[in-house]
Parts: sequence; C-alpha cells; structure tokens
Amino acid sequence: MPDQPNQIGSIRVRKANWNLPAPVLFEESVRRGEGRIGAGGALVVTTGKHTGRAANDKFIVRNAASDKTVWWGKVNKPFPQEKFDRVFEKMKKFLEDKEVFVLDAFVGAHPEHRIPVRVITQYAWHNLFIRTMLLPAKPGEYANVTDPFTIIDLPGFQASREEDGTNGPTAILVDFQKKLTLIASTEYAGEMKKSAFSLMNFLLPSKGTMPMHASANIGPQGDTAVFFGLSGTGKTTLSADSRRTLIGDDEHGWGPSGVFNFEGGCYAKVIRLSPQAEPEIHATTRMFGTVLENVVMDPETREVDFDDGTLAENTRACYPIQYIPNASKSGVGGQPKNVLMLTYDAFGVLPPIARLTPAQAAYYFLSGYTAKVAGTEIGVKEPQATFSTCFGAPFMPLHPTVYSKLLAANIARNGTRVWLMNTGFTGGPYGVGKRMSIQHTRALLNAALDGKLDKVKFVKDHIFGFEVPTDAPGVPTQVLNPRETWPDKAAYDEKATHLAMLFIDNFKQFADQASPEVLAAAPKPG
Repeated sequence: MPDQPNQIGSIRVRKANWNLPAPVLFEESVRRGEGRIGAGGALVVTTGKHTGRAANDKFIVRNAASDKTVWWGKVNKPFPQEKFDRVFEKMKKFLEDKEVFVLDAFVGAHPEHRIPVRVITQYAWHNLFIRTMLLPAKPGEYANVTDPFTIIDLPGFQASREEDGTNGPTAILVDFQKKLTLIASTEYAGEMKKSAFSLMNFLLPSKGTMPMHASANIGPQGDTAVFFGLSGTGKTTLSADSRRTLIGDDEHGWGPSGVFNFEGGCYAKVIRLSPQAEPEIHATTRMFGTVLENVVMDPETREVDFDDGTLAENTRACYPIQYIPNASKSGVGGQPKNVLMLTYDAFGVLPPIARLTPAQAAYYFLSGYTAKVAGTEIGVKEPQATFSTCFGAPFMPLHPTVYSKLLAANIARNGTRVWLMNTGFTGGPYGVGKRMSIQHTRALLNAALDGKLDKVKFVKDHIFGFEVPTDAPGVPTQVLNPRETWPDKAAYDEKATHLAMLFIDNFKQFADQASPEVLAAAPKPG
C-alpha cells in the first residue's frame, strides 16, 4: 500500500497508515514487538500499569455544548477549554515525528443512528482492537464525512499535572463541542471503546433513542432480550447462548425501530474462562486476530492460562462478533420482549430472579446495584455495595433520569417484561455462602425468556417489593427464596435490611428528579 497523505485534519505526522486491514495490523503489532502470537493465532498483549479504565483521570470540557446538559459531579468532572486546547497542541507537537494508524469507522449498526468516528492510534495493536470493536467504513462511506468525531490514543504522551491540570500523566479528555477525545499515557485499549460509547450516550437521547450498557440477543421466535449489567455480572456470558442469535455483548441503542448494536466486536472478560461453561467465547481465544489483554501465556508453548490473574483480574478478549457462531449479521433486532437487569449480589440477599413493575424497573435501573468482592481491588476485604447508575455511570454524561425516562417510555410502549437476576451469592454473603450456580441461572433465564415463568405463582418480597417465583423448571424451590438458603434466618433479615438501607441512601441523589411512582418503588426495611 503506498504511503498516504500525512495530514489528518490539523494534525501533521511523519507517516499515517490509513485503514489497514486486520491481518496487516496484526503483522505490524508483532513486528513492532507490541504483542506475541498465542497458540491458535490470537495476539497476546499486556497493558502495563493500567489494566482497566483510569476513571479518575477522565474529564469533560465545560463549554457551550456541555455546560447545561452534562450531569456534573464525581463521574463527569469539568475541564477548562484553554487547558484542553493546550494539551491538544502538545499532542500535535508530539505527533510530528511519529508514525500512526488511522481508522475511519462508525459507531452504531443502525444506518439512521450511526455516528462517524475517526481513531488515531500510536500502537498498531490499538488500531486492530478498535477496528474490531467499531464498524469500519466501507469504501466510499466516508466520502461525504467532513467532520467525524476523533479519538487520539497516545500511550507515549504524558500530560502534566502542573501545566495541564490533570491528575498526572494519564488523562482522558473529552470535548463534545470540538468532537475530540484525547487519551494520554495508558495502554488499556478499553478507553477508546468507552470513549465512543460515551459519545453515543451524549448524542442519542435527544433523538429519542436510549443508549444502553447492555448485551442483547434474539430467540428462535424472533423475541429480543436485553441484558443490563456491570462488569462481572454475566452480561456477556448469559447473552452468548447457542439457542439464540447474539446482537451484541455490551453496547446498544433502543429506539422506535427496536434494538441495534453500537459495535462490530466483543470485549469479554476472560479470567477463569471455562470451555464447558462458555464454549463460544472460549473458542474465540484460539482464533486468528483475537486480541488477548493481560492473559498469562507460556513463553515456550504459547498456551494461555485463563486461571492466572497475575497480570490482572480484568483479563480480556477482543474478537469480531462473527467469531460467535450464532451472531447477528445485521446487528439489529426488534422491540425487546424481556429486559434482564443483572446484579452480582455479594451479600447473598437478592433472589436468583424477580419480576419488576415498570416503576421498580426505573428504580433498579437508576440504582445500578452490584457488589465488589475481596481480591478484585486493592483494599477490598469485605463485600462492598457498588451503585453505578443506569448500569454504566462512568459512560453516562447526561443526568441519569434522562436515560431512565427513555427506559420507562420504551417499556410502556412495548409492554416489555423486566426481571432482576442475582448472579452473585446465595446461602450467605461472600465467604459464607456460595456463588449462584450458572446452571440454575441459565434455567431461570430460559424460563423467563420462554414464557414458562408466566405460568407459575409469584410472591411479593416484603422488603424489596418485587415478585419472586415459587416454582421454576430445573431449579430447587428453596433456591428461589434466598432467605431459605441461609442457615441463620435472623442473619439474613439483618443483611437484607442493611442492603435495603444502602439502596435508600444511594437513591437520595435522584429524589428531586424521579417521579413519585419511582420513589415509591424503594425497598421498605423493617
């Protein structure tokens, strides 16, 4: 391929490699020593210090485009325009003698809602990653694109706390007005993916479409299901089902014409990945062009060990969605018949499945509850409740009620059923109880999606208010009622009250914006 022009908008570089195909990027990554080839043909890479998102280092420029719309606070932290401009100028200077890789792509499989995004990367493997995750433009599709949103990812560029006002060398700076995101001093590729997601979360609500941190699939009867969930709750695992067609594993839009994937690839967590429990995902890890992040590999045999968390607990596989045998070719589906909200409850309090009213659906969506357990983060010794509003707070620039009202409208318009599923602990909290059986979770999920739970009796939980089935095919009845799985019933009641209070305290931040019906859906401890 002949050298391309070395001017990218206002950015001048020594050499720009435009829209290289995946095999060439793979080859370049290995040639440059950015990664090694694993058994089966995956590219195995490490990301150094950052093995996850640097959430505290992300800022949004406060200007006319963001001032009145962004929900400013702990997650969406403001950044001055002049400091952003200074960092951008420094980046341009840094790039003058660099060779880079440029991808012209889109976010969003639906032709009416897709957004052009150009990604400039310092690393070849980062370009392979984002080429897999986004939807690369076909020849001619960028002919009329004059002003794409641009993401610049430079692990070798360091910001300055003193000069630039960042927390340190690492920074993710977003300017919605200039349609520009700058990523500095992190090798973790997920920052690019989530930057594109944040863009959709900023733009789509004004068009009446709900952006979702959720996976989605379609059943044999054409019924679409959506799975909300934070990292580690089973969102990717449960939506990759051989009986159903996978629309996507992480980011979708839900609008008047149904559900559509934002992405062209999957980014699955693979720590302790099992070929028995997750055969479709496991198979992708031995396919050419899959990128394995921070997975430990034997340097001689090149076999990888998914049980080894030495480099990171957050090990990942990035692969084209087509590597899943039953993936959708179009990336679109109809209106959802079922919505599942997945939570990893380390307290062992919540039932494996419960049915929610529309008001409860909005309440639990705004709460976005899951829990961290010991070992996943430095300093976490006991289970800790985590509330990430809309099941994706770090990526939601607007006020959470903007998204919850879209969810409520979609549920009402389509008569969608909503379920809360606990994929965490039962029989006691972490350290006492045991992890919910994935076989039981799958059986309950199938029963919900196939309509079998419509035929059983439900009882109302006196604390949380949702309805719990008394019977389900393939699942022991005592498993359905979490209190029955605890040897010490008084200890369960105490822990359930504790969790209910955590929900109530967390929800105070939405009290001024949420409707009376949603506020009334709160748990009632005691």
